[in-house]
Amino acid sequence: MMKFLNTKLFHYLSFFLFLNSAILPVKSSSALAAWALKNNGVLELRTKSNTNLKAYFQKANKIYSDRFWVDFPGELKSPRTIKGNGPIKEIRLGKPNKGKTRLVIEFKEKTYLKPLTWRMVGLDQNRWRIKLFSPKYSFKKIGEGEIEKRIRNIKANQNSSYMRKKVHDYFQLPEVIHNKFSVVIDPGHGGPDPGAIGIGGLRETDVVLEVAKTVKKLLSEKGVKVRLTRTNEVDLDLPPRVSFANNTDADIFVSIHANASRGKRRDINGLETFYFRGWRGRLLAKRIQKQILRVSPGSPDRGVKQGGFYVIKNTRMPAVLVEIGFLTGRLDSRRLEKNTHRKRLAYAISKGILEYLSKAG
Repeated sequence: MMKFLNTKLFHYLSFFLFLNSAILPVKSSSALAAWALKNNGVLELRTKSNTNLKAYFQKANKIYSDRFWVDFPGELKSPRTIKGNGPIKEIRLGKPNKGKTRLVIEFKEKTYLKPLTWRMVGLDQNRWRIKLFSPKYSFKKIGEGEIEKRIRNIKANQNSSYMRKKVHDYFQLPEVIHNKFSVVIDPGHGGPDPGAIGIGGLRETDVVLEVAKTVKKLLSEKGVKVRLTRTNEVDLDLPPRVSFANNTDADIFVSIHANASRGKRRDINGLETFYFRGWRGRLLAKRIQKQILRVSPGSPDRGVKQGGFYVIKNTRMPAVLVEIGFLTGRLDSRRLEKNTHRKRLAYAISKGILEYLSKAG
């Protein structure tokens, strides 16, 4: 969300980012753990998990040059000023008011900035990145602390082996009995109905179809019979989707969608999964929700909920409708536009389905 605020003294361009409102107690230590302004003009931050950030840009006035700052919950213990170099006049860390920390970057005069293009991106639950400028001349990195926190007390080779095993174990999909289960995957919308339209024209129909096709591939490799309600951009109404699922006598039905907020608010992000009734439907929803959250760090958990959507209300088997993120949300849309993240979501949905089949099938 962007808004312009005018007063007699200054002209603000404000960016607001809200993720899992984990507001810290007033007397807690600062949520800012480390920061670095790199020689490519990128500011990187490491914070406590699920921190609520607020970032602003203020044009130059009679007192200050152009400034960018970020406010964090929790109080800074030792305010300080750090001398800049290149286009940076100085960097200040202070307490704008009780229980808050502020990181201010003040630019030198005539530094070329394009704040309307700035976007704060959440890399995971603890790390953030924003491109502030492109240096024309040499610029030395300025920062404090480690952006990527290292795992200590483990030898390098042991650490490397441990991390490889951890990643390998996570990306192992559960095994189920081959040729026993049948699943229907329903990519929402299609054809003349693109569904939600997100930032940059990102279309729901394109995103969910790609995810659904990858889910089919992954499940098929595990010996599950998978059918898609649509495999291309066709106009498909809701009753035919339900009839297709019921006629195939599938074990489960999973409809994949992407969300949009009213007014296209960029501060609203999150994942949620709906079921209509029954413990089986709820269990399937819980398994999928757990897994999609694991591959979407920082995106709010909007929960497992009961819903009366037509496609899950009228199917005869356990059925869920999963919303894989907000196309209109700043954090979710940046992820959903990338093929790598769509593949992660497909993997997560597949894992949730297989966990359910191995337990309740």
